Amino acid sequence: MADSLGYRCKFAVIAPSTNTSVQPEYDDMRPRGVTNHFCRIAIPDTKVSDDASFMVMLNNIRAATMESVDVTLTMAPDCVIMGMSAETFWEGADGANALHARMIERTKGIPVIMGSTAVDAALRAYTPKIRKIGVITPYMPVGDQQVRNFFEDLGYEVVHLLGLKSPSPMLIAHETPQTLKRAAIAVSEGVDAVVQCGTNLAFAKVAAMAEFWLEKPVIAINTATYWHALRSQGINDQVDGFGSLLLDH
Repeated sequence: MADSLGYRCKFAVIAPSTNTSVQPEYDDMRPRGVTNHFCRIAIPDTKVSDDASFMVMLNNIRAATMESVDVTLTMAPDCVIMGMSAETFWEGADGANALHARMIERTKGIPVIMGSTAVDAALRAYTPKIRKIGVITPYMPVGDQQVRNFFEDLGYEVVHLLGLKSPSPMLIAHETPQTLKRAAIAVSEGVDAVVQCGTNLAFAKVAAMAEFWLEKPVIAINTATYWHALRSQGINDQVDGFGSLLLDH
């Protein structure tokens, strides 16, 4: 018999303990019969002021990720979603593929959805083909370079990249909608689409509004990741309020 609430799909989601945006955004996108089950990657809210302190934060996440994956497997998920971003872009496309392989090995074959490859899948869903992108992140320059490398490895031209340099992993979620609006405008000129990375930026609904006034795709990483997870499970429901990706693709 199927799970009484998650009778279509049970998603296990792992996200840093400092992250307060992934869970509410995923829950707002959740179709009937799909359930989201969160497990926190326990990390401290370290201050981030430069590349070195950014790497401290990233290494804290790396050290605790697989333990969180093991916890999620006890509820027999249909799919595991990585509700964290920077690590999924690290070392370019080859690094993303290697991380995905390690995750699949840890889940014993249960499908795993990652932010980096989900955004690529989202961009490829649009016609005409998207090649030039503007990117927003909450990262320091070391993280921004990894994001740039990933997209360039896949053949995209990163025309603009704006890193907000958020001062801690928890404070990423404190970036205001107005800040995110201005960031979207700043990276929008001369591109086919705007992409946002960093899962603790609450950008999903801002992206939907930005599509209206920029008149081009605006891809929030949380929307792309949840969309990719749904579609990978054969769930093609349209969801209002989160832009063209969940409505038309």
